[in-house]
Amino acid sequence: MWRRSWLAVLALFCLISPVMPEEDHKEAIAQAARSARDWLALVDRGEYGAAYDTAAAYLKGSIKRPEFEAKMLGARSPLGKLLSRTLDWARYMTTLPGAPDGEYVVMKFQSSFENRKSAVETISPMREKNGKWHVAGYYIK
Repeated sequence: MWRRSWLAVLALFCLISPVMPEEDHKEAIAQAARSARDWLALVDRGEYGAAYDTAAAYLKGSIKRPEFEAKMLGARSPLGKLLSRTLDWARYMTTLPGAPDGEYVVMKFQSSFENRKSAVETISPMREKNGKWHVAGYYIK
């Protein structure tokens, strides 16, 4: 019984712990955070097409622009204007489920909107081949 519990704890730790200590990746996290905030500013203004245009090739390869715009409109418009957004945590990762190996920073924001006082935004910029960070994933709940 204890062995099964230990394995469950170990598996959970592997899922939530970053691949490498954040101290070793402060600059990467800072660059990714700037990219994420710039991208989120576009989304906050309702400029979903521009957000798509500046997104990572990985995101663009998984969804076409009109579908992306429609999904973002459906997810964000009902929330109203952004009131606040605070970074909860950021983790440097080299693997993510369902995504190719690479360099990612997964960030979780606590956000508040006119029509939804408490929301969680998760955004994942990735470093592309040119060395620049672009958003590869976004989720809000």
